[in-house]
Amino acid sequence: MGALFISHLTLSHFRSHKRAVIETDARCVAIHGPNGAGKTNILEAVSLLSPGRGLRRSSAQDMTRRPEALGWKLTALLHSGAQTHEVEVWSENGAARQTRIDGKAAPQTSLGRIARVLWLIPSMDRLWIEGADGRRRFLDRMTLSFLPDHAEYSLAYEKAMRERNRLLKDMVREPSWYLALEQQLAEAGAAIHANRVAALQALAEAQDQAETSFPTATLTLTCDMPTSAQDLRRALADSRMRDLAAGRTLIGPHRADLEGMYAAKGVPARDCSTGEQKALLVSLILANARALTADFGAPPLLLLDEVAAHLDANRRAALYDEITALGAQAWMTGTGAELFDTLGPRAQMLEVTEANGASETRMRP
Repeated sequence: MGALFISHLTLSHFRSHKRAVIETDARCVAIHGPNGAGKTNILEAVSLLSPGRGLRRSSAQDMTRRPEALGWKLTALLHSGAQTHEVEVWSENGAARQTRIDGKAAPQTSLGRIARVLWLIPSMDRLWIEGADGRRRFLDRMTLSFLPDHAEYSLAYEKAMRERNRLLKDMVREPSWYLALEQQLAEAGAAIHANRVAALQALAEAQDQAETSFPTATLTLTCDMPTSAQDLRRALADSRMRDLAAGRTLIGPHRADLEGMYAAKGVPARDCSTGEQKALLVSLILANARALTADFGAPPLLLLDEVAAHLDANRRAALYDEITALGAQAWMTGTGAELFDTLGPRAQMLEVTEANGASETRMRP
């Protein structure tokens, strides 16, 4: 089995970091420091080494350091199996971010072919009790980790749906305006659904085959739509009058939801305690990582922000044991170094402080 890790990371004018140079090895990176020092900003920088908008879903303009607003740049030396890649991601004057891999311009989707990145952040703690939108994003991030082309299908679907919704809002009734768009929606929508189903199957198998200290989560995709492209195209055509009245598209994978169940107790995730919900999320991230290790040939990069929240000392130690057994380079944050004591020499410590309006980093073995 190969390894996937970052050995060098430079942040320039990114969020609170005027300039940070971080040298690491393949071990876990335990980042500690006071709230507001800029710990999560480092995790966000690493998340941009994967397709999509990163763990905060922020615009490129929002990531620039203030008040200078000069734009920002990230550089990483990424070891992926037997290969080493230099990855550059940057934005100038608030423009959309650009990517370069080994000195050559590349689309964001290319990042998914050289690395896999998973994350768990505090805003996800409410995943099971908030709207379906967040659960779809969660599912799509997992799906994207297995199938990098999922991003292309999602972009194609969103573009076609925006154009179809514009026609619906303008009360355009002529069928010929819809035919090509509905064909695009149907093809991309069927692919999105099939990818999601495949990802859930991979997760289920990874959970069934592993012994873990975390509870198993049973996931179910609910989606009231035909699953073949041909049938979905017909359903979109049949739904046109209803969609005209609503002013939007009412059928398709954008209406799906993800239901979770605490398997051992038979209790819906939304009805579990806060601690149980956190443990279920950790379980899913670990299952995703195990499945990816088999699929990609190396464990993914893990980004775990304030991972100790809602985990007692025993579960925290169990999490660290599972991460290191997996061989993943996990970038974890916490307010105090003591939260990572049980990792011992299995981790390298990075302290982040704030001075003179900028974040400062200091690595120690």
